[in-house]
Amino acid sequence: MEYNNLTIKEWSVEDRPREKLLAKGISSLGDSELIAIIIGSGSRNESAVQLSSRILGSVNHNLNELGKLTVNDLRKHKGIGEAKAIGIVAALELGRRRKLSESINREKITSSRDIYEIFHPILADLPHEEFWILLLNRSNKVVDRQKISQGGISGTVTDVRLILKAAIDKGASAIALIHNHPSGNAKPSEPDISITQKIKESGNLMDITLIDHIIVTDGSYYSFADEGVI
Repeated sequence: MEYNNLTIKEWSVEDRPREKLLAKGISSLGDSELIAIIIGSGSRNESAVQLSSRILGSVNHNLNELGKLTVNDLRKHKGIGEAKAIGIVAALELGRRRKLSESINREKITSSRDIYEIFHPILADLPHEEFWILLLNRSNKVVDRQKISQGGISGTVTDVRLILKAAIDKGASAIALIHNHPSGNAKPSEPDISITQKIKESGNLMDITLIDHIIVTDGSYYSFADEGVI
């Protein structure tokens, strides 16, 4: 049925997003219908579903790209005010945290991919750099994860003392370093290589092993261990 000139309230009951969810289950809804439920209403000229579809179209219907938009980005779309934009951002953040909760429950780190899957939900969408550490026990099981620093688009400052103190405080026997490159280029810079070597040498003095340094981008990652750099 064609609904271009009708409001959602004028649609057949079984095709309205909320009613469809109740009758057929959440999996029966498309992305634009789910977003329509979040924003609640459209505008004078568009239903909530049409407005949601237009927003999705602006990011090529890629939910990962949608998750990178800020409240101000979303407000640039006609029909999206602050409240609706906040609702979309909050919903996507919940999805990101759910994915993070699932990945952090991994009991043991066995490869660089394990580390990447933990931190991709945290770092991949950020417009700035952040530096994190993963703390591990002697069996390479996760003890904790901590953000060490946050910087700008092109870099962040890392304090070796803070990293080693965090490891000592948690009784960690090994650590992994993780930071992101918002540019999308996973190749390490000279400062990346230098700080990695510095942390490795300092850790060795305190019997804390550096197992890897992962650089995260949206679609890939670089592992110092896999590349034989450490």
